[in-house]
Amino acid sequence: MPTALITGATAGLGAAFARRLAADGFSLVLVARDGKRLADAADALHRRYGVACEVLPADLATDEGMTAAERRLREGVDLLVNNAGFGHHGKALEVPIADEITMLRLHCEAVLRLTMAALPAIRARGRGGVINVASVAAFLPYGTYSASKAWVVNFSESLTGHIPEPRVRVMALCPGFVRTEFHERAELDMSHIPELLWLSADRVVRTAMRDFARGVPVSVPDIRYKVVAAIARYAPRRLLRRDIVRDS
Repeated sequence: MPTALITGATAGLGAAFARRLAADGFSLVLVARDGKRLADAADALHRRYGVACEVLPADLATDEGMTAAERRLREGVDLLVNNAGFGHHGKALEVPIADEITMLRLHCEAVLRLTMAALPAIRARGRGGVINVASVAAFLPYGTYSASKAWVVNFSESLTGHIPEPRVRVMALCPGFVRTEFHERAELDMSHIPELLWLSADRVVRTAMRDFARGVPVSVPDIRYKVVAAIARYAPRRLLRRDIVRDS
């Protein structure tokens, strides 16, 4: 039975990945900060899908948390989903520098370290891989969040070109607005976002797993966000900066 380790596994996309992979017959290793919530999630998944669910309480913004997750990954998994992350409330120059550094540790350093811890055993098996959850914001110049997600996309794509095993894959997942706890936790008012731009977490995961199986290096779920990503990639950067500043 294959095993998947999922970070940020108790809510949002992490929980959706857990449901999908459990339904597909994966044993799960669930990683998040809240031990009680982890235990409840693992129990629910085991009862519903009959799969083994291991829990690993860890704060991946700390060296101790990253080290614990690295240790488990070196024991071997078939799939790593780097999903843990958070957003900021406030404009770029208003966010405390300590919070910015924490974001970089979680979005970049943790993704780097956990990916590198997982890949040796995956490559030795000759199958499996890593899904790094980024964001369509990676294609927009909008503060540390966007910059960190742009790093995730670039890092994931660069690894794709250096892994010789054809059945070992690294993919960046770049969703748009998803109905999760993410924006509420960041205390962001999203009432101005049109309903048609929102995606369900289960739909995003379904597309992600399809693209991963196909070997797509950067998955952008939904045609609407594919258009947004294409415009953002090729539009003059000065125009994007101007529009973002005006709307923020």
